[in-house]
Amino acid sequence: MAKRFEPKIVAFLCKWCASAGADLAGVSRLEYPPNIIPITVPCSGRIDPQFILQAFKEGADGVLVGGCHTPGDCHYINGNFKCFKRVTLLKKMLRQFGIDERRLRLEWISATEGKKFARVVKEFVEELRKLGPIKVT
Repeated sequence: MAKRFEPKIVAFLCKWCASAGADLAGVSRLEYPPNIIPITVPCSGRIDPQFILQAFKEGADGVLVGGCHTPGDCHYINGNFKCFKRVTLLKKMLRQFGIDERRLRLEWISATEGKKFARVVKEFVEELRKLGPIKVT
């Protein structure tokens, strides 16, 4: 029987919201695939696009970016709005590198949304399984 493809996902998570949501999912014992490598950042607005490109270069099949709940509702005022603009531009750039833009996912997750965090990880893992291993041309 063939082994099922298990994608590697690097997750950049805002310290104040998305990372706290991940913590809540853990302490609530919510089940989600163990495919992510979480990296807590002070703010999603501090994620340099080079970090995301480096994650793909190092073998990530997908990158999840998690920021404060809604654009404009950020502990650093407009950090998640900056993140939104950067991710939007980066998705266009990824196409030029032969990387499907669905491999980069941006989600707004608050500290109280452990269930949403678990759901997002499950959905992203399933989507990446369907896409298969990354093939950069």
